[in-house]
Amino acid sequence: MDGNGRWAKARGQQRAFGHIEGVERVRDITTACVELGVRYLSLYTFSEENWNRPAEEVNALMGLMMKSIEEEYETMMRNGVRFRVLGNRARLSELLLEAISNLEKATEGNTNMDMIIMLSYSGKWDILQAARKLLASGKNPEQLDYADVDAALVTAGIPDPELVIRTSGEKRISNYMLWQTAYSEFVFTDTLWPDFRKEQLLDAIDEFSSRDRRFGKVK
Repeated sequence: MDGNGRWAKARGQQRAFGHIEGVERVRDITTACVELGVRYLSLYTFSEENWNRPAEEVNALMGLMMKSIEEEYETMMRNGVRFRVLGNRARLSELLLEAISNLEKATEGNTNMDMIIMLSYSGKWDILQAARKLLASGKNPEQLDYADVDAALVTAGIPDPELVIRTSGEKRISNYMLWQTAYSEFVFTDTLWPDFRKEQLLDAIDEFSSRDRRFGKVK
């Protein structure tokens, strides 16, 4: 979900204004995905690296997360959306952790779509914490396989993403699901996240649908 700051700057506003508009797009795209039958939607909301941003911006982003959690309960229940947060929770405030836990519990029975917020997340961190779990398990390293790593990642039980959409013209993975996206399809769009609508989502899905996915095999 890239481009909030640039979108705001182009309009003579503070970066926080772009983040507020970005939250609106989350609501729109989540609803669109439910309508389209998307089973899992993950949103890279805040990376481990984002903690290095100015404290004022970080506080504003965390405040927006808290506000969204408080306001989106009815929408999630109406659309059958299960809310989940994955990432390094050790860096989150107790107040935010409580709000996240409450909404996760309230929506855990919803089955139309899992909305997965990647918060304080990075792919390298995820692999590192998985490695620590595996080391602590005492299992013989020679006996470890891909399934063991899958089960130790924070995304355990969630299918690897089939499509990754990167907004705002950036063409890099930015430390996102490094293990899980090994065979994901990528769509890059110049559209800034606050301008990303259902139309752009459908364009990305159409492009994805047209690709020949071989997974290393010859067809």
